[in-house]
Amino acid sequence: MRHLEADVLVVGAGAAGMYAAIEAARQGAGRVLLLDRSLIGRGGATVMAQMTVAAAVGPEGTDHWRHHMADTLAAGRGLCDPALAALLCEIGAECILEMERWKVGWARDAEGGFAQVQAPGHDRPRCVYVDFLSTGPAVSRTLRTQLQRVGTSIRRVGEVVVSDLVLQGGRVTGAVALDIASGRPLTIGAAATIIATGGLTRLYARNSASANMSGDGYALALRAGAPLIDMEFVQFFPIGHLAPRLIGMDPIMWDPFRYKLGGRLLNGEMEEFLHRWGEGEAERYVVTRDLATYAITKEVEAGRGSPAGGAYLSFAHVPETRLRETFGPVIDRLAANGIDLTRDAIEVSPIAHYHMGGIRVDTAMRTGVPGLLAAGEAVGGANGANRLSGNAITEALAFGRIAGAEAARQAAAGAPCFDAAAAAPGLALLEAEGERMNTAAMVARLQRIMAADVGPFRTASGLGRAAAELAVLRDELGTAPPGQPGQPHDLLRLDWLDLRQMLLVAEAVVNAATARTESRGAHQREDYPGQSPAWERSLVVDLPAGEVRPRLVT
Repeated sequence: MRHLEADVLVVGAGAAGMYAAIEAARQGAGRVLLLDRSLIGRGGATVMAQMTVAAAVGPEGTDHWRHHMADTLAAGRGLCDPALAALLCEIGAECILEMERWKVGWARDAEGGFAQVQAPGHDRPRCVYVDFLSTGPAVSRTLRTQLQRVGTSIRRVGEVVVSDLVLQGGRVTGAVALDIASGRPLTIGAAATIIATGGLTRLYARNSASANMSGDGYALALRAGAPLIDMEFVQFFPIGHLAPRLIGMDPIMWDPFRYKLGGRLLNGEMEEFLHRWGEGEAERYVVTRDLATYAITKEVEAGRGSPAGGAYLSFAHVPETRLRETFGPVIDRLAANGIDLTRDAIEVSPIAHYHMGGIRVDTAMRTGVPGLLAAGEAVGGANGANRLSGNAITEALAFGRIAGAEAARQAAAGAPCFDAAAAAPGLALLEAEGERMNTAAMVARLQRIMAADVGPFRTASGLGRAAAELAVLRDELGTAPPGQPGQPHDLLRLDWLDLRQMLLVAEAVVNAATARTESRGAHQREDYPGQSPAWERSLVVDLPAGEVRPRLVT
């Protein structure tokens, strides 16, 4: 067994985690430990994002972070925490400018300023990008470079899965983890710990993020006593790529194609169908995401879906010259995937994309549990019931910067010495030997349960069925990981550890969705259609005596 010590421990090395580590070091933390279950800066959601980043960085007088905030609040359907939304928009713009000084390579317009596009939900062009294929990778690469420039104060350790936080007298003083390469347990002592593990989209088989996004940060925080907020709000992107197979491109890439070029949505009979469920589009992208999701879902249920179980998206009516003028290099990448947009309709369907909920924090990213902070998509509250397009990377950068600064401040104030006895329960779990089971099949079962009954459209009966099936799965999981401890790259045990966290987080989503008897933003109850003024309040999830319990924010 190994033990590591740090002033600041950052769990998760996407944009939020890397920015948090950089800021903690800049603010004086001499020992920053950045952990990730994959390679540093190469896992999670940021490196996969290929589109745009929202920030009010236009020429003076053309935009302001307060206008960005107004759009963010409107998208959140009355549930955004205004203080967090303000930080996202104000500090986020500062981070975008800092990334520019770090040579990220934001695209420029003819006058030499930031090239900006207008995305759905924004009142003006506000979204910057590197190009339409490389924005996320460029952000990740730039942050990795900055990590190196900071020097020896940041230690980076990959292939580590944190399984539990360590509590001493109600304070988080570090973590217990599994070293994937050796299969051996690891303990970490830290004055301040930042959860930057991203969202929960792996709960759904079809998702636009990486396999790392299991919601484990939510589970870590909840078990440590930190409440979660807005857990029922899972954002589904209506036209995620479904078929044919697409390699090396973002599955949600079709959104800018739709709103720039007016792609036609067709059912399996090659008929336009949106008029059956709302207004027609008149060859323009005007139907909202929730209506598009609803219409595609209902066409498939009616037996009019495409062969792979979605709808067709066609640009055959758009001249090739216009396609190339708008998305030249993307057209070539699609051609390399065997897709000719002048001829081929591709198949799309709703896909889990983002989670608005997460760990409840204050404006310093503190969770209420001493020594524990959160950053990025692990944070809930800023986006309310629905996230504004382009806010994801902005949120990661802004909240990472804030959390890093606060963690450094806490580390400077000192912390109790790490007590190995406090880590004993977490170590006992990793050293246990349970019965062998097919944990990969169990993960797939969980994903099917969530997709069937906790997807974009929910009912009381479906949520009840999901709760019952999750309880059966939890009983089957048992209390000890399968196989022998100490085996390198033991996927059986890794999936078991993931399932332990995923089941807790799935239960939090189901219970919150059951409690909210209305439809608002990304949470749509077919048995409670319409938004209710009485529900303009957030739900918080706690874990008293091991029971996942939602309650209204007072």
